[in-house]
Amino acid sequence: MTATDPARPSAHDAARQPLVAILSGAGTSTDSGIPDYRGPQGVWRQDPEAEKLVTYAYYMKDPEIRRRAWKVRQDSPALRARPNAAHEAIARLERSGVPVRVITQNVDGLHQLAGVPDRKVLELHGTGRFVVCTRCHARSPMSEALARVAAGDPDPACTVCGGILKSATVMFGERLDPEVLGAAMGVAKAADVFIAVGTSLQVQPAASLVGLAAEHGARLIIMNAEPTPYDGLAAETIRTPIGTALPALLATLMP
Repeated sequence: MTATDPARPSAHDAARQPLVAILSGAGTSTDSGIPDYRGPQGVWRQDPEAEKLVTYAYYMKDPEIRRRAWKVRQDSPALRARPNAAHEAIARLERSGVPVRVITQNVDGLHQLAGVPDRKVLELHGTGRFVVCTRCHARSPMSEALARVAAGDPDPACTVCGGILKSATVMFGERLDPEVLGAAMGVAKAADVFIAVGTSLQVQPAASLVGLAAEHGARLIIMNAEPTPYDGLAAETIRTPIGTALPALLATLMP
């Protein structure tokens, strides 16, 4: 979804069905075999040094950090993962004709693989399925870079200008794309129902979208295993497992 897309469907569609916005976090993808980051068993708690691999300043100045990062990408379950019941439930809701917009903190591309049109997905933190050059900004598939790593290049450089390559994700120390964030804010303001699922709501500015939606009158539902700072704003909080709870919830919104 681009910043030029209207956050709300046409007046006719809006009158017929409410706009449902879904903010998805790492917990949405754990059933696909992708570990979360801040949960009790999260990556950052298990290995605090891992955070350096996705911190822009460390990544740019230290070739050893980059080599470790490429190895992690090579072994990452994210590129092998398949959509789970939560992703599929969201795609079903979208196919039913209900106006749906997905705002995701995840970089795994599983919403699109499940069938949600790319124009209806806002990837706040970018995507791990592509790489980008930090110098000339050339973009290419992650699979091509990983093939070079497998062939013996531990820190592949940009084939266009020789610059440092990184995943097309927003690392710590980088700003979110202002167009994507602006579009997400528009969706939050326009939403009739706003569901935050599988996110600790600790990372800003993504978490602030919840408050923005509530401020503009959305019915806020928070689905997460642990309490979040925004639970007090929610009309409903759900602690049961996402793989069963989200399909059940979204089924109630189907026409």
